[in-house]
Parts: sequence; structure tokens; C-alpha cells
Amino acid sequence: MEPKSRKPLPPLRRRELGASGADAVHFEELQPGSRLPLVVKPALPEVILAEWARSHQELLEARLHAHGALLFRGFDIRSAEALEPVTRAIAGEPLAYEERSSPRSVVRGHIYTSTDHPPSEPIFLHNEQSYNLTFPLRLVFCCVTAAREGGQTPLADTRRIYQRLPASVRARFEEQGYLYVRNFDDRFGLSWRTAFQTEDRAAVEDYCRRSGIEFEWKDGQHLKTRQRRRAAGRHPVTGEPVWFNHATFFHVSTLPSEVGAALRAELGEESLPNNTYYGDGSPIEPHVLEQLRAAYHEETVSFPWREGDVLLVDNLLAAHGRAPFVGPRRVLAALAHPFSWDDVPRTEPG
Repeated sequence: MEPKSRKPLPPLRRRELGASGADAVHFEELQPGSRLPLVVKPALPEVILAEWARSHQELLEARLHAHGALLFRGFDIRSAEALEPVTRAIAGEPLAYEERSSPRSVVRGHIYTSTDHPPSEPIFLHNEQSYNLTFPLRLVFCCVTAAREGGQTPLADTRRIYQRLPASVRARFEEQGYLYVRNFDDRFGLSWRTAFQTEDRAAVEDYCRRSGIEFEWKDGQHLKTRQRRRAAGRHPVTGEPVWFNHATFFHVSTLPSEVGAALRAELGEESLPNNTYYGDGSPIEPHVLEQLRAAYHEETVSFPWREGDVLLVDNLLAAHGRAPFVGPRRVLAALAHPFSWDDVPRTEPG
């Protein structure tokens, strides 16, 4: 599939005329010289975000592809009920959360909590459901309650991560992809019933066959899966190479050292809840994993949430995570715009 040609963007100005001619919003950098995310604010008090967005799809798409994420600030979106029409306008119909890898709670329809992961633990940057053959191209987050301390949703530009990695590191992943191995055990991580949202083993097996996932049942009830996935591609609109995978996120060494050591001691390598390898099944070298993690860290940008904020992320262009926090925090999340790996053009190794 050939990447679509990019239209030149109009220069970034404090105020932006919409297609209708209404001077309704303005765009600004979050920090001087920072591309990610671009802040969108109302210039007029009566602006309704969902209505404005529906009338300015081309402008929003151009800005999103240029910056990777848009932070809508000052539109006062503070509930799942308010978020639903905004999500439809800026991202598309919200999707169900399938083949789950993190704990989330349903708030309304297909609006979820961003994660129910313990607040004291950080969540490493990743691209949502990149391990699925069909993944959400758009992510929407909404801050209902900001944490007293921490709780940011850090971002990193996957184009810059790709360019930062040594060519030799990229080449092996581009040639082989990576292997994601998962053990579903009720003691650690999600059960297979929660991950696949069913009690029916036959339904799980059918999903795995359709999704290119090898599976085996251990001890009659514990499920082990293996799936090989690509690690990079070209954005279908911009044509730019992006680093898009869970190879770093799911590797046991990315966990806090004491947690990873305890899991290895308790379960052994073969039974870890999550782990990754090169696509041929061989181990990823420690120095390569350090290079991968360093690339994410060096490209990470962060900002404090304000209540009422809405963050739109192009999932191929920006990885996201979560900082630890103190105090109540409620950030909602929606997934939208299903997109197939088959429609992501390949990169040339190296």
C-alpha cells in the first residue's frame, strides 16, 4: 500500500480560521519548541468541542499527523456522557476493549477507566494493542479528576524513537518481528476469562486461530499463547517510519527489578505472565533492551493533567504510559478507528 501524499500544513498561528470562517479555537505549543502534544483551546466561550470538531476534520487530521497528539484544553469535558460525543467527533465510534492486557473498568458503553493498575507503579510507554492484528488507530483520554501528585500520561514520538535506535537494532526486528509469549494464570496478571471476555474455551481458541495466535492449554485450564508481530512500519498517511510494538513493554526486564526477579524465581522463564523474544524465539540481549528503553525515555514528554482535558493520540505516531500518583485520579479512555497491520506499509530493514 502506497503512503498517501501529505498536504503542506498552514503555518502554526495563535489563532486558526476554521473551514467555516469562524475564529473558534487556537493552537499553541505546550512548551516552547515542543511538538508533542499540540494544545487546542477555545477562542470563544460558546465553542462546543464535538460540534466544532465535526466541522473541521481535515484541519484536525493534519495537525494530528504533524504532532502525533492533540490536547484539547478548556472545553470542560468532565464525564463519560460528555466524552462519548467528543470521541465520535474526533476519533470515531468507541470500540470494545478486546484481547485485554491491563485491568480496566467499564464506565459507560465503550468508555473505560484508563487503567486500574496500582497507583504506586509506573506504566512503561507503549502503543495500545500493537500486538493485535487489528488495533485502534485513535486513542482518547479525558481527565475527570487530576491526581494530587503525579499521574501524568507521558508521550513519546514513535518516529523519533525509530530514528534514535541503532540501524542494527532496527534491522533484526524489522526482519524477524518479535514474539510475544503470554501465560494466563489466576495468580498473576489477567486470567484468560478476563483477557478474552468469555468463559468459553472454544471461543478463545477460535479467536486465537483468527488472530494468528498459537495456543496450548496447560494443566487442563491454564492457557499459554504465542504471537509473532511486526515491530515497525510506515504511517499510512505520512509515510514516515514508526516504532510500533510491545517488545520492550512486555519484556520481563522492563518491570521493576525486584518484581521481575521475584516472578522469575517463583515461575521460571517459561511461565512468566508476559515476555518477549526476537521473532525466531531467541532471547533479546540485555544491551539491546537497554537501548530500546533509553530511546523511549529520551523521547518522553510529560505534562500535568487539568480536569476537563481531552487528549487525542494517533496510536501509530505516539506511545503513551502513566506516571505513579498520589490521591484520587480518574482518567477515562476510549479506543477508536480499527486499523489492520496489513494496511501498515513495511519499512526497509536497517
